[in-house]
Amino acid sequence: MSELTQGGTGGELGNEVEGYLLWQARIAEAEQRAREFVRPMEWLTSAQRTEIEQCYVADSLLRARKDLERIAARCTSLRTEYEHRYEELRRRCVGWTLAVCAGCAALAALLLLV
Repeated sequence: MSELTQGGTGGELGNEVEGYLLWQARIAEAEQRAREFVRPMEWLTSAQRTEIEQCYVADSLLRARKDLERIAARCTSLRTEYEHRYEELRRRCVGWTLAVCAGCAALAALLLLV
């Protein structure tokens, strides 16, 4: 039986497919922008036009990869910060709950003694 039918890695596969499709869209966008960039340059030969388009696409994709890496690093950083904050709030909540319970128990004990 496959992992997808068992519910194992369906989310991971979905993320990979989504990432692939987004990257393909980024490539298509870079190629379109490269064609638009060289269109007004009528004096270029076909070879020069192709070379400029390829350089433009390569530069665009390099910039896109760096942007994605920066975003991924920031997401990881934010996740760590939020996890740390969550743990801190959870400890504080448990501490207050224990303190209130101890206070209630002490008050009940005092009322029983009176």
